[in-house]
Amino acid sequence: MSAADSSSTGKSDDSGKPGNSGSVGGSDGYTPRLTLPGDPPGGRHATWVWGIGVAVYFVAVIFRTSLGVAGLDAAARFHVNASALSTFSILQLLVYAGMQIPVGLLVDRLGTKKVLTFGVVLFTLGQLGFALSPSYGTALASRAMLGCGDAMTFISVLRLGTRWFPARRGPMIAQIAALFGMAGNLVSTVFISRTLHSLGWTATFAGSSLAGVLVLVLLLLFLKDHPEGHEPPPSEHAGAAFVRRQIAESWREPGTRLGMWVHFTTQFPAMFFLLLWGLPFLVEAQGMSRAGAGELLTLVVLSNMFVGLVYGQVIGRHHEARMPLALGTVGATALAWALTIVYPGEHAPMWLLITLCVVLGACGPASMIGFDFARPANPPQRQGTASGIVNMGGFTASMTMLLAVGILLDATDDNFRIAFSSVFVLEALGIVQILRLRARTARRERERLVASRVEAVHVPA
Repeated sequence: MSAADSSSTGKSDDSGKPGNSGSVGGSDGYTPRLTLPGDPPGGRHATWVWGIGVAVYFVAVIFRTSLGVAGLDAAARFHVNASALSTFSILQLLVYAGMQIPVGLLVDRLGTKKVLTFGVVLFTLGQLGFALSPSYGTALASRAMLGCGDAMTFISVLRLGTRWFPARRGPMIAQIAALFGMAGNLVSTVFISRTLHSLGWTATFAGSSLAGVLVLVLLLLFLKDHPEGHEPPPSEHAGAAFVRRQIAESWREPGTRLGMWVHFTTQFPAMFFLLLWGLPFLVEAQGMSRAGAGELLTLVVLSNMFVGLVYGQVIGRHHEARMPLALGTVGATALAWALTIVYPGEHAPMWLLITLCVVLGACGPASMIGFDFARPANPPQRQGTASGIVNMGGFTASMTMLLAVGILLDATDDNFRIAFSSVFVLEALGIVQILRLRARTARRERERLVASRVEAVHVPA
């Protein structure tokens, strides 16, 4: 049962507080640990099945971020400049962002297993194709295929979590899934960067594609869309009218739009840094060795994993902490970037670079808060579509930032200070939209809370 289930059914405990962390908490912002009627059972079997989906996402992130530690090697291999190099990641993210709503509709229509299977096949073939590409054009096509498969993973894993675990565990389940995604990023920064220089380009990327084959086998053998006895209601007949209605009704909810803008504003400062431009910035602009730069990128990932656990616990217990955590992360990120960019001298001091990387680690967990706004705003049959809209936000911002940095670097003779200043433009846009939608979302959540309490009063004993 998803968060939206419990926000609509509104079952409550004896104290009258709703028992759903995916919905609105009590007046103190605390959500009691209560399993609602109709909630999935959770347990070891749920953890095993969900863990297979998370393993698929883990491998997808390894493939997605592998270019981040190979950017300089890719530029040399394909003889391209900064703008052309950024096109690899831009195209990958363009495909990813463009696929989010279609994937959400597919997950709502076909279920998790089928969509994840398509995704694994595509991103594995994309990674293998990237390993064997003889030219820039074929490598570009391979990254596009990889982005298409990658786009099918995270929304599917979110849907899998709502089908197998009680709604109150939604925020923590989502943060743990994101944590394993960052563990995939860690594999890229630590292991792929090392094997790239010891085994070479083809062996590294072709060898890593075997991980896709492994998770495909596990997926086909063991993954199920939902536990027995918790089958979703039959979906409506597909068609253009149904698709338009799904998208329109999801978008009409202010919680969906607020979630998208939270994701937009919080995710991209770390994403563009990890995905492509962090290593060149630290090596070429800050004079660090590749090994030292790799350690700082690893610090971003480790910070992300730690902060994700903290945010998940805090939001699970105090739902009203969502907005302060999101805006606080945006403010801290803007301050860290400003200090790094304007610091006098050729190179920023190591303590400041370390601080920047620790703060960037909070961006991923903060972006997950976007789903916590959209989840209670939409019923279960729209969860995939709503999640796709939210997920599109951060990747659209990341794609825009990658393009802006590449263009500005070429236009300013690799002046990273000017190029990285574009981060503030996107953050300002996102903050304006968050503040505009915040009150409207809070009002709708209060309305659902009142309706659920009224319904609970009239439920026969």
